[in-house]
Amino acid sequence: MAAPAACTRFSDNYDLKEELGKGAFSVVRRCVQKSTGLEFAAKIINTKKLSARDFQKLEREARICRKLQHPNIVRLHDSIQEENFHYLVFDLVTGGELFEDIVAREFYSEADASHCIQQILESVNHCHTNGVVHRDLKPENLLLASKAKGAAVKLADFGLAIEVQGEQHAWFGFAGTPGYLSPEVLKKEPYGKPVDIWACGVILYILLVGYPPFWDEDQHRLYAQIKAGAYDYPSPEWDTVTPEAKNLINQMLTVNPSKRITASEALKHPWICQRERVASIVHRQETVDCLKKFNARRKLKGAILTTMLATRNFSKSGRSIITKKGDGSQVKESTDSSTTLEDDDIKGIVGSCTPPQTPAAATTPTSKSAPVSFGAGAKPAATSALSLSAVLLQGAQARKQEVIKMTEQLLEAINVGDYEAYTKICDPHLTAFEPEALGNLVEGMDFHKFYFDNVVGKNCKAVNTTILNPTVHLLGDDAACIAYVRLTQYMDKQGAAHSSQCEETRIWHKRDNKWQNVHFHRSSNSPPFTFAPSAHK
Repeated sequence: MAAPAACTRFSDNYDLKEELGKGAFSVVRRCVQKSTGLEFAAKIINTKKLSARDFQKLEREARICRKLQHPNIVRLHDSIQEENFHYLVFDLVTGGELFEDIVAREFYSEADASHCIQQILESVNHCHTNGVVHRDLKPENLLLASKAKGAAVKLADFGLAIEVQGEQHAWFGFAGTPGYLSPEVLKKEPYGKPVDIWACGVILYILLVGYPPFWDEDQHRLYAQIKAGAYDYPSPEWDTVTPEAKNLINQMLTVNPSKRITASEALKHPWICQRERVASIVHRQETVDCLKKFNARRKLKGAILTTMLATRNFSKSGRSIITKKGDGSQVKESTDSSTTLEDDDIKGIVGSCTPPQTPAAATTPTSKSAPVSFGAGAKPAATSALSLSAVLLQGAQARKQEVIKMTEQLLEAINVGDYEAYTKICDPHLTAFEPEALGNLVEGMDFHKFYFDNVVGKNCKAVNTTILNPTVHLLGDDAACIAYVRLTQYMDKQGAAHSSQCEETRIWHKRDNKWQNVHFHRSSNSPPFTFAPSAHK
């Protein structure tokens, strides 16, 4: 009997399943290998939509991933080129982000942090041994193989990775994520493998205390801190960290790249290879608490940026997160941002406006991970360039309707003055830009409670709110942005009819299968709680 012909088409080898995430020109879907029944994550790129440079990046990513075979790296199993699509078949990584897993643990110690960074360094050392520099090491790209306890840490997303010869240093372009950039990249000096070690130092610092070593709301001041290597170990949180851990961080966060520790040297550091003897095993609850806030903040920032891009209507009196550089280009002014930057992307806001995750980092639909972004070539887009199946589109439409319905419920709670219902719909750390706050960003519920206690429902006989032109942007399975015009009709106590309108944008996040409002912005032409002229009297 003749041997079967070699399979050349993706559909000959794999069955496509549900969508796991999408970017501007690509979508990630679960797939099943027909011959074995094994599950993988397929990153499907619409090559018709790619520029020549984007296509070069895609080929580079596939070439690099084929070189890397390590238990702590998301593995590329197959690469199939068809006429209009390129399929990259990766490990199906179902454990979500490492940083999200840590905050869900019952126990977390310095020794656990040592084990985490060891696995990250093992992956980086494998990359460097094979002449690969990742260039975008950050929490979003550190995943767990599964939900099982002790699952391996996996390094993902090689969209920015480059190939180098030996210990070569050269100017490969400006690339990375703001808080994890090395001094040499910021100074636009020749660089190489040490940039990954610097990022490991930032990650290790966060693993130990739950916040980053370099932080400032102004990106220029942040970059000045990094270039100077200006970090410290403040009390009391660092008082309980062993000197050996600080020593390793110091060797990683050495400004001079030629004096910075290498991955192989770091793996031989006593705090790593002798952790049982050196690293503390005391539970670090304060670190877990800080890390929860850090995780929430870095994911929210991406969503807020999307809001700003969608509405382009933020108050001029508020602090802008978008600043103009001297050359007229725009840079996101954020320090713990997860947005990836690259040379040709700095002309706009790039990477993804959503909190990025990895292309191969495809998680199961029940995962709490952030939406997926697809490396340096991805650009903000309301929808993917790919045509999804009718079922997937229907699923997206259903989620949009959920968001609209939740927004209507929230506005109804405001109308009737039901503060309890309002708090159930809103995140306790809700952030907002609104006229009543005089252009300032306010956080928490106290600001809103004042109006519920003193204004809402007390100056009108009846209130009716209509949402006009609602537009919903889905940010993955568990986040969404809605922009709309809010038209309010009300009767004052004298029986006179009034109406007002304002523009609003709200960010929703789904936690434990429940939508919560985490951020909103309201235009200044109509205050939110003043339903009648008498409200100010």
